[in-house]
Amino acid sequence: MKKEHYTYQDLLDIVAKLRAPDGCPWDRAQDHKSLKRYLIEESYEVLEAIDEESPDKLCDELGDLFLQVLLHSQIAKEDGQFDMNDVVDGVSKKMISRHRHVFGDAVAATPDDVVNIWEQVKKKEKGMETQTQVLKSVPANLPALMRSFKVQEKAAQVGFDWADVKDAFLKIKEEDKELEEAYHAGDAASIQEELGDLLFAVVNVSRFLKVQPELALTSTVNKFIRRFDYVETKALEQGLKMENISLKELDALWDEAKRLERAQEGEK
Repeated sequence: MKKEHYTYQDLLDIVAKLRAPDGCPWDRAQDHKSLKRYLIEESYEVLEAIDEESPDKLCDELGDLFLQVLLHSQIAKEDGQFDMNDVVDGVSKKMISRHRHVFGDAVAATPDDVVNIWEQVKKKEKGMETQTQVLKSVPANLPALMRSFKVQEKAAQVGFDWADVKDAFLKIKEEDKELEEAYHAGDAASIQEELGDLLFAVVNVSRFLKVQPELALTSTVNKFIRRFDYVETKALEQGLKMENISLKELDALWDEAKRLERAQEGEK
């Protein structure tokens, strides 16, 4: 079946063959639930390719992500539920319905106008009568930072929001103080609750600043690993293990890693 170039139909046929009785034992053993982890993993690999600004890697990772969509569609087809044509038909109808400023007579002069139209149509399509229903429709299995961001966005659509980012910053200070008080009181349940409140307040600020908290935290984790690698490498060059170095010396190496990073960024 080797070809120089493959088409969308070829890929559909390949996935069907993998799932066939004489196909691949691994692919045949999968179902919607067993594939969940791969859908998540492939999504994050797409994000990594975007961050690396690598077109070749992005093309490759989008293919892996698309394969997951095809596998789910093939499984559903075998169960007599729907197939890839139904998926394409459904999303096409959704795009036309929710872009009434393009395919209808609605007017949208700004991206915010587009979002408002989208949300209004979506709410009507799903038969939602209250904004609480809209909040509850945000998937519970989203990463907590992403879910917090989306819930806050949807609450803000009906005016449930701070008037200014300054108020959101003040809320962080308030929650930080309450967390410290819970810590000193030694109440484990209160500590967990107040920590959650503090994180929620930080997400609120990120929303005002138009920064996705999940992506911001991912970037910080990656930065931490890079700097940690620098510190450990420098320690090993001196014949030392990190656990045998004082915190003051580790901090000095950490600051050195920060200065080096910033210098490299300045050269770009």
